[in-house]
Amino acid sequence: MRFALALHTDDGVAYGVTVPDLPGCFSAGETLDDAVRSTYAAIDAHVELLLEDGEALPPARSLAQLQADPLLAGALWVVIDVPVERYFGPSEKINITVPRRLLARIDAHAKAHRLSRSAFLAQAAREAMQREGVS
Repeated sequence: MRFALALHTDDGVAYGVTVPDLPGCFSAGETLDDAVRSTYAAIDAHVELLLEDGEALPPARSLAQLQADPLLAGALWVVIDVPVERYFGPSEKINITVPRRLLARIDAHAKAHRLSRSAFLAQAAREAMQREGVS
């Protein structure tokens, strides 16, 4: 899954990181690279605990929405992909029928975003259900 990171620094060297779409998830590092690298583990652990407690992941906001948040003013933004899907349970192979033109558009979109067809469809389903408040 993709997560936007808000990085802040007072000295241009050490960085604090918050993950706005995962309230309470934060990290830090002595350099920008260290801060981003340490955030992978923080997100992984945070998602694991949420799901173990029976809670759903909060809905993701667009980068534009996050950047408009005055509490995050001045942040340097980085978007990362963290493989947290393993916490959703084992994958199941399914057979679905989709119109050929739609499938071509799905595949093109997935490829442009460096996702597999399955990853894109699962992500789209999660986002649609989150918008409707279904966990």
